[in-house]
Amino acid sequence: MKIAIGNDHAGPAYKKAIVDFLQAKGYEVTNYGTDSFDSVDYPDFGHQVATAVENGTVDFGIVICGSGNGIAMSANKHQGVRCALCWTKEIAELARLHNDANVISIPARFTSIEQAVAMVETFLNTAFEGGRHANRVNKIACS
Repeated sequence: MKIAIGNDHAGPAYKKAIVDFLQAKGYEVTNYGTDSFDSVDYPDFGHQVATAVENGTVDFGIVICGSGNGIAMSANKHQGVRCALCWTKEIAELARLHNDANVISIPARFTSIEQAVAMVETFLNTAFEGGRHANRVNKIACS
């Protein structure tokens, strides 16, 4: 499975831990994020991850910024991207189960690195339930 990850200056330590975890599990990871703590613009990285998901280069995306909001908003501008801001494993699970999210957004300033890794693991190991949720998910996209 191929995963794209992108982050701004709030997320280099989170990204490193997540990438280490994913690679240990055999995932192929494409890094679109910064490795610096110097201020950068989160949309630049959110758009790169979302583009990779949108065009099918990767299966899932992970985006990280301070609050998780701005980078999620950027990612959600792309057709076919359903980026969910998550701050617990339970929300990450429901984002996949009920919303068929294909990008997870992590708020680095409001979760621990351990929580972030656990959310990513849950997100990637949860399948979309379909059924009554499929019709709702189909209504999300504007065409």
